[in-house]
Amino acid sequence: MFQYIVKRILWLFPILLGVSFIVFTIMYLSPGDPVTMVLGEGATPEQHDAMRVQMGLDRSFIEQFFHYIKNVVVEFDLGRSYVSGRVVMDEILVRLPNTIKLSVWSVLFASLIGIPLGVISASRPYSKVDNFVMFLSLVGVSMPTFWQALLLIILFTSTLGWLPASGFDTWQQMIMPVFALASSSIGTIARITRSSMMDVLDQDYIRTAKAKGVNGSKVTFHHALRNALIPVVTVIGLQFGALLGGAVLTETVFSINGIGTLMVNAIRTRDTMIVQGGVLFIAFIFTMVNLCVDILYAYIDPRIKTSYD
Repeated sequence: MFQYIVKRILWLFPILLGVSFIVFTIMYLSPGDPVTMVLGEGATPEQHDAMRVQMGLDRSFIEQFFHYIKNVVVEFDLGRSYVSGRVVMDEILVRLPNTIKLSVWSVLFASLIGIPLGVISASRPYSKVDNFVMFLSLVGVSMPTFWQALLLIILFTSTLGWLPASGFDTWQQMIMPVFALASSSIGTIARITRSSMMDVLDQDYIRTAKAKGVNGSKVTFHHALRNALIPVVTVIGLQFGALLGGAVLTETVFSINGIGTLMVNAIRTRDTMIVQGGVLFIAFIFTMVNLCVDILYAYIDPRIKTSYD
């Protein structure tokens, strides 16, 4: 098990390097000049050239990329914002709590709703309840997050006046962002839970337990659900990464001061360092969550732990 964890941690480096290269390349090739964003249109050519040298933009693409990677690996330095001049890590850490809170609450809400719906649906396959749950799941998966967010604002803020349309400090402000971000994950988790549960409920040991007169709910939740959780846990881990990405749109719509809003503003001003640092930081969190999910497998199914040893 220890060797497996070490191996997975070592895989983080090529993954993050690949992410850094892709984002760096996209920002390098994108139109716009960060020097102009910093100095404004009225800067003289001499000021423009001097600022390019100061920012390191006079170097070639390869030189800029390896200089950036060297600072990240050796000094854990994500650079400074071209616009504000502040350290990128400080900018991210200030906004990180809101993004993490939004993503964690969303994945918890999606799991608490999606897993029971999937279990109920699998327990009554092809019934009206099953069809209704699958219909709701399809609707949740199909509706874009930003569109749901706008509909929620129109209904609960503009029309009914029940909930505030921006902020993320009180529980009233958290309701709409969490629901908008979690709704697609609820559908995905419910569908995967249903499929996995139906496979497990067809196993011989489940039929044996029912034949022995074991209580139906005990068979479903104690015997079947635990063995059906492996693909469900995998999906929840992947959904957490998707929610981190979806937080960019959700934070923008609801004016939440998180990493997503920071990155959107940085893209508008072509603040390359902020964009690269934000994507790299989110990718790191995503890979660590996947590592934790893999370790969790061993505690759900002891057979997997044996295969690691």
